[in-house]
Amino acid sequence: MNGPRPEAVALAARYADQTRPAHSIGKACHAALRGSYSVGMTLAADAALARRVSLCAVGPLADRGEALQINLGEGPCVQALRQRAPVLAENLDDPDTTHQWPVYAKRATAHHIHAAFALPILHGTDPARQAGLVLTLYRDRRGPMTDADLRAAQDHADAAELLLLTAPGSADGDLAHAWLLPTHAVVHQAIGVISYRHTITTGQALALLRAHAHTQDTDLTTLAHAIVHDHLVLPESPEPPPSGSTDC
Repeated sequence: MNGPRPEAVALAARYADQTRPAHSIGKACHAALRGSYSVGMTLAADAALARRVSLCAVGPLADRGEALQINLGEGPCVQALRQRAPVLAENLDDPDTTHQWPVYAKRATAHHIHAAFALPILHGTDPARQAGLVLTLYRDRRGPMTDADLRAAQDHADAAELLLLTAPGSADGDLAHAWLLPTHAVVHQAIGVISYRHTITTGQALALLRAHAHTQDTDLTTLAHAIVHDHLVLPESPEPPPSGSTDC
């Protein structure tokens, strides 16, 4: 891509003075699409979404779709960052489409998400440490996106990036770090606590935190809060889920 289309530049100019420009762009994208989608937007400092900010979630499916990717560390958004290309998953029941994130696909469909389309705007050259903005569209029915909806979604993703690049305090070449506000700081604090207590790397600590969140059917932020503020100590390995529990 040589640069944003004029439509994206015009969108960015329209919402530049908004108090929450990224949320405004997300709502505008939701309204512009001809199909029925929920819209989520994530800014990540790495391809595993270990450090990220959820910039917006518009529509009934977006909150859960975004949270599942963060909690599990897998999903179309994660794949899009790692492979540096859009992921257009038109059927989450198709194992050939979702083989890189089978747990996410199973849990997403349990929440009536049957298609997901992740469009990344990337920064950095190392796929293992990829950073960038990802606009993800969630839909409760299977099938491909139309070309018109794909172009509209890409324009809104490009407009969001332009707004981020011009935000006060943005550092040259470090877009993600500049916008990684302490919205989810408790998760990073919990990773540090786990790393210290168990004498493991921060990557291993994140994996342990995610495993416990998964088996307890809770989200990372809730579990992290218990570790940091309520002095919860995790065992070395997660407990199996209670008898009769489900993956939804």
